[in-house]
Amino acid sequence: MNKSVMTHVLPPLRIGKHIARYPIVQGAMAVRVAGANLAGAVANAGGVGVIASLGLGLYSPDFDKRKRGSFFTANKLALIDELAKARTISQDGVIGVNILVATKDYPVLAQTAAAEGADVIITGAGLPLILPEYTADYPDIALVPSISNVQAAQLICQVWQKRYNRLPDAFIVENCQKVGGHFTQCEQINPPGFSIASVISALREYFANQLGVSIPLIVTGGIWDRADIEEMLAIAADGVQIGTRFITTEECDADRRYKEFHLQACAEDIMTVPSPVGKPSRALRNAFAENAIAGSSSIERRCIANCLESCLCRDSGKTYCLLQALARAGQGDVENGLIFSGANVRYTERIMSIAELMAELTQPQTAIAL
Repeated sequence: MNKSVMTHVLPPLRIGKHIARYPIVQGAMAVRVAGANLAGAVANAGGVGVIASLGLGLYSPDFDKRKRGSFFTANKLALIDELAKARTISQDGVIGVNILVATKDYPVLAQTAAAEGADVIITGAGLPLILPEYTADYPDIALVPSISNVQAAQLICQVWQKRYNRLPDAFIVENCQKVGGHFTQCEQINPPGFSIASVISALREYFANQLGVSIPLIVTGGIWDRADIEEMLAIAADGVQIGTRFITTEECDADRRYKEFHLQACAEDIMTVPSPVGKPSRALRNAFAENAIAGSSSIERRCIANCLESCLCRDSGKTYCLLQALARAGQGDVENGLIFSGANVRYTERIMSIAELMAELTQPQTAIAL
């Protein structure tokens, strides 16, 4: 006989001194796809809202292409504005900033995020070995590196303990088989023997046996619905980070055409595209992605802001300007821009509000047990 079984209520997520009502961290999607509107709405709905810092100042009146360094000034000022705006949307929610270690203004943006009241700093695109130096005056801010293997976590923990007598407040653990954008520290789409469960297990063992602590682990990559969240919690993750699913929401800061392009996407549209950072990236099929894969001369190879420490576009005239490619897509030019996406793309009927989506992801659901 069939009977109804109520799935459990999702637990809260503690990151340092901050507690989110639900174990859901919103993904950071540049350029101005994940801004104050999205981050504030997610924080207001009980998740961790995250502002993506890459390229915030690109369309700012403070950015003058004729003045060297003005892009970085514009970025800093734009981050201050976005944090203030997000906080007006969610006065008591948990709001974070994602900062890429590989960008030239990483130290300034980390210091700015801390000074301007961010609750959490999440880093990507490199190992944040000296991040605690930038936030030393702000002990309440939680520091959360993104990693994709145990070795990266071990190195960060060892360096932070030795230099700063502290450990990360959590880790974002990337499932390189499914994560959108760059495969951070993971060059293969399907590494032999890889499973996200084995990474989580190895990290838990290292924390317990070598450090004598428990550090929250937040899995990112391919998280789409409540079943995916339950699956990650079942393998001992403390939470999940969701990116692509938040794009098709009213509050997402991207152009409506960008959202609708994602709305129509399916698994067959996922492509692996080369990037000027020297790593593969996961994106949706369009004219730009196909030209980038083919190495077409039709792609503009002009650096527009000198934003990265190492860039194949600027340094050797290869690939394309990452900032420009992401910006074009986010502004609605969905054929001539780069559209990052996670691998776990499923049908979405319509663009909905964050409140609706968070309710769908978090409310206990009735399952049928046979």
